[in-house]
Amino acid sequence: MSEPIDHQPDTQPGAGIAVADGCAVIEAAGMYYRQLNEQVRAAFAAGARTVELRGVNGQRYLGCAMGPSGRIVIRGTPGNDLGAFMDGAEIVVHGNAQDGVGNTMNAGRVVIHGDAGDVLAHSMRGGTILLRGSPGYRAGIHMKSYEDKRPVVVIGGAAGNYLGEYMAGGLMIVLGLGREAGRPVSGVYTGTGMHGGKMILGDDVDPARLGREVGKSDLDDADRAELRRYVGEFVAEFGGDADQILSRRFVKLTPVSRRPYGQIYVY
Repeated sequence: MSEPIDHQPDTQPGAGIAVADGCAVIEAAGMYYRQLNEQVRAAFAAGARTVELRGVNGQRYLGCAMGPSGRIVIRGTPGNDLGAFMDGAEIVVHGNAQDGVGNTMNAGRVVIHGDAGDVLAHSMRGGTILLRGSPGYRAGIHMKSYEDKRPVVVIGGAAGNYLGEYMAGGLMIVLGLGREAGRPVSGVYTGTGMHGGKMILGDDVDPARLGREVGKSDLDDADRAELRRYVGEFVAEFGGDADQILSRRFVKLTPVSRRPYGQIYVY
């Protein structure tokens, strides 16, 4: 098994990118992450609409700050901060992803056909992330809406502890599919510090697992229409039966205050 690339190699693999029918293929194995990102940008500049990366093994910052250039298809396991600060591109990962996917993402779309690490969608303020599996801890921490942007994250599996911590805006959906028997749909301290946005969970949740800053309620008609829309997107990417998913019990979490810690400060 090869090791992740954390050092600058002496050679320069991947030179001479060919674009055919709007697609470029880059062999990423053994390539330093900075060089790989340069190759991706060069491929789009050369006219590619889709760039496929093969043999990805821990290279960081893929798609970082990339505008609406096109589509990046990743085969392998990208490193931390995939799509960080992204501003319109689309990334599809055929595998797992590591920590910090969509960090401060502004626009675009990330589709992950496996699981993800911690702090998924950290400070995300626009765009969409679809995750087939489960993330680690602190998914959606500091998620926020910004001007006319509203981030959306759809998680197919179950979420870890501190889901939606300090969440200030956007929509987080956790479907809870494929869980082990007895596993809750989210971990402890769900919604701690939450003061904006909305979470929809695909199962009831024990109030003892929630932060004191959130309240639990049933979905209304607008919530169900929104849920149907994004379950449709999820099924279109990963397969499944949308009606069967939607027939399950869902609950909504929203903040009880926009200033949950306002009384603890000294003025």
